[in-house]
Amino acid sequence: MAKKHELSETHVSAIIEMALSDQVRFADIEHEYGLGESQVKRLMRARLKPGSYRAWRKRVRTFADRREQYK
Repeated sequence: MAKKHELSETHVSAIIEMALSDQVRFADIEHEYGLGESQVKRLMRARLKPGSYRAWRKRVRTFADRREQYK
């Protein structure tokens, strides 16, 4: 499994872009980059502004409540 410090800035940017996308699940990110859901959340918390992180988490939770297969 890839650790956060082993990821290039390009990979980190790609992970953030994938996580922000409403069509990409955490499982897809884990399959491609080896980061689990909690690791993606930590990365997002570290890289996004606090308000942006909260808005993203709220959106992910809202979609997850409505769609079983979402993130």
